[in-house]
Amino acid sequence: MGLEDVMNTAQDAADTFLRATKRYLPHLARLALISTFLEDGIRMWLQWDDQIINMDVTWNCGYFLATCFVLLNLVGQLGACVLILTRCSVRRACFTLIGIVAIQTVSYPMSWDVKFLMRNLALCGSVLLLLAESYSEGKSIFAGVPSVAASSPKQYIQLGGRVLLVLMSMTLLDVSVRASVFVLLQNMVCSILILLVFVGYKTQLAALSLVLWHLACNVYFNAFWTIPVHKPMHDFLKYDFFQTTSVIGGLLLVVALGPGGVSMDEKKKEW
Repeated sequence: MGLEDVMNTAQDAADTFLRATKRYLPHLARLALISTFLEDGIRMWLQWDDQIINMDVTWNCGYFLATCFVLLNLVGQLGACVLILTRCSVRRACFTLIGIVAIQTVSYPMSWDVKFLMRNLALCGSVLLLLAESYSEGKSIFAGVPSVAASSPKQYIQLGGRVLLVLMSMTLLDVSVRASVFVLLQNMVCSILILLVFVGYKTQLAALSLVLWHLACNVYFNAFWTIPVHKPMHDFLKYDFFQTTSVIGGLLLVVALGPGGVSMDEKKKEW
């Protein structure tokens, strides 16, 4: 069996999966996507005093400003999650979540760590895909004929979301000098999948493959439930787990909705 036969078989399997799950996949994707915001908002609620003290100690900003910061994050994240789940004012909710990510990125000491920054950008990419989903295509002046304008913002938002989304996958690549043959092979396969999603070629198949890869890595590397609650590593792994889950939600949106107008898959229809 040649490479083309393998690709065709994999594509057929992906198409079968999409047909079987097309009714439920977007809902699952949205739930996975907001999971990190939901978990963070609930954690701030349950650890209210600790969060305020931590912010005050970190920035020496005083109790009032620290309280405002925690309150903004709590209300912004939980409120946006409720709006997204109820499909009400989704665009406002998406902009709110992107703003929360931006605030958190510059508010924590680790914000200048490259991997941390790439993961936050990937999280913004997931939210952008959710924002793109909220856009409905314009209607043609001719009854029954849909119109997709070349300048439609949806396709460019999808492109931006797709490009940012693969940054999470890039942080999982092992670039150590003494990597084993298996790790090098894994890096090569995953790099190809990342490139396919980036350019929008065989996008749904590549995105579905990355979903499986992220799921396996997430359960293996971020098993926070195996660490006692009182240890700092528990919260660290829990944060990584839900952040990765949100990016998986973004990839599932790519699987469910396709790559958008600015992609090789879309251009192939014109050839």
